[in-house]
Formats: sequence, structure tokens, C-alpha cells
Amino acid sequence: MRLYVNKVEICGVNTAKLATLKEKEKEELLRRVKDGDQDAREQLISGNLRLVLSVVQKFTNRGENLDDLFQVGCIGLIKSIDNFDISQNVRFSTYAVPMIIGEIRRYLRDNNSIRVSRSMRDTAYKALQARERLLGENLKEPTVGEVAEELGVHREDVVLALEAIVEPISLYEPVYSDGGDTIFVMDQVGDPSGDRDWMDEIAFREAVDHLGDREKKILSLRFVTGKTQMEVAKEIGISQAQVSRLEKGALEKIKKQI
Repeated sequence: MRLYVNKVEICGVNTAKLATLKEKEKEELLRRVKDGDQDAREQLISGNLRLVLSVVQKFTNRGENLDDLFQVGCIGLIKSIDNFDISQNVRFSTYAVPMIIGEIRRYLRDNNSIRVSRSMRDTAYKALQARERLLGENLKEPTVGEVAEELGVHREDVVLALEAIVEPISLYEPVYSDGGDTIFVMDQVGDPSGDRDWMDEIAFREAVDHLGDREKKILSLRFVTGKTQMEVAKEIGISQAQVSRLEKGALEKIKKQI
């Protein structure tokens, strides 16, 4: 794969010329796929290659072969197509992106040079599989507690296993997303002189999960998008004073939860 300023080429093919699908077209193709239409499946794969590319580009700073990452990402896309539940009120891309990211992360972990015990690696992979299963069933990110309960192990065992196989990631790697409100790794970084405990990170994610939709939206606009309180107030349709109060309250809730 060759990356250029305005285009991406795979095997000499300019992906700017790849077909794109509208949501209605995706819905129709997904229905046909569920009826066993292989042609519809191929169209759906081809029409979502740009989605794979957008995910692959998040991993360009790792020194990995981009052709390999793209192929792995396509596996995640195919799994998304085969497992997507058309009866749920959710966009296909919302379901597919975490699946593609997960497939790429598994590939990177499998090729990690750091030695991890077989039992711990098995626990980690089972936890990842349980996470995807729960995500598919509930269409929301499961907590570590829910994954541990699904596996019948202690919460701490899940955390240690996942920590053992994880590798360094970009500060702009998303670690929490709900309805478009994304929290990135850099939003959770504290004092660079000390290591952040995994349990603290998990507590942070679960604290955010307990916030109301408006509070999540405000934090996203303020600390992810970088908008001022005045801009947030205008977008949401409330006063700046209300934005300030809600923002302060949300941050206090997160501190108390942690």
C-alpha cells in the first residue's frame, strides 16, 4: 500500500475511485447478505474498503507493513458483515469500526516480540472474544466486570492479562466512544513521570459511562474537539453558564467515581 497526500493506492489502484455506498444501499445489501446472496456480500466488502483504510491509517506510526494491516482489516470487515444484526437500530459503520480495530490489534499482539505466558495470553484472548460477543449482543462496550463475569474469573485477572499483551499506542488512540463522544488516550494522561495504573484507567472509563448524554457531549466538545464554552453553548442551545456548571459537575462526578 502506498500513501500519498490526496489518495491511497493498493497494488497500484487509486482508492479514490472505489465505489462508496449510501446507508440505504448498505441496508439493502445487508438484508440480501442475510438471505445468502454472495454477490451482495462482495458488493458490501468493496463498498466499505475506504472504511478499512480510515482505520488502517490510525496505525501508520507503528512501522508495520500497511498491506498486511489492510488485509487484516478486511478480515475484520468481513466478520462485521457476517455477524451484523440488521434488526438492531445501529449504523453498520458503528459496528464495523471496533471489529476492524480489534482484528488489527490482535494481529499486532500476535506479532509482539515481548514474551507472555501461554495461560495469561489465553485469558487475554478469551477476554477479547467475550468482549466482542457482549458488544455484539448488547451493542455497547462491556465493562471489565461484565467480561470477567462472562468468563467466570476475577476482574483483576482480566486486567492483568490484557495489560500483559497490550503494546504502546498513539496518544490519539480512542479508548472510549459512545454515540460519537470519543475519549482519547491523551485525555487520560496524567503526570508523565509516573505510570498510570490500569485500574485507574478502567475506573475512568466506567465513570464516564455513568455520565448523562449531555454531560458526555459537553466533555467531548470541550476536551476532544477543543471548543470554547461559548461555542459549546451555541451548539447545544443552552447558556454558557449552564455549560460551565454541567462541565464542572461532570468532572467532579468522574473524580468521585475514580
